[in-house]
Amino acid sequence: MRLPRPLSALLVLSALLAGCAQPVRQLQGEVGASHHWSGRMALQVQDSQQQSFSAGFELQGRPEQGTLLVFNPLGSVIARLQWTPQGATLQQGENITESASLPELINRMTGSDIPVTALFDWLQGKNTAVGGWKTDLSNLTQGRLRADRFSPPPEASLRIVLDQDAR
Repeated sequence: MRLPRPLSALLVLSALLAGCAQPVRQLQGEVGASHHWSGRMALQVQDSQQQSFSAGFELQGRPEQGTLLVFNPLGSVIARLQWTPQGATLQQGENITESASLPELINRMTGSDIPVTALFDWLQGKNTAVGGWKTDLSNLTQGRLRADRFSPPPEASLRIVLDQDAR
């Protein structure tokens, strides 16, 4: 079963967010010295269809190597994205998509670039500037992050609410 493009975008952005607590899970795989976040993410894309999505997520790693799990409201894994310097793999059910790099896979799925390195910085409280993006980290101590893309179109709003134990 192939998911609609906007839903796939959410799975990748999941960079990203709001709602129910998820059970603590252990990510498998070696990611070296890394960071770990979990919570809820929401993505709203201001295109002709006004797409809006939310999901639970668990992110572990760093920009160069990591794993992102995306969960449905019942806590089941609906997507697993893994990346290393050698490439990225997205698994959605039985479907597996591979790419030479994480940004390429994200671009293919969403139709735009997502600032992966900056996202990791934002989650750590570093307000890294990225052209076309505006971030609000003022509520990060309460586990809330917001990033808005104003360029290139379509505009998008990404909101993340971290679980208390993930902060």
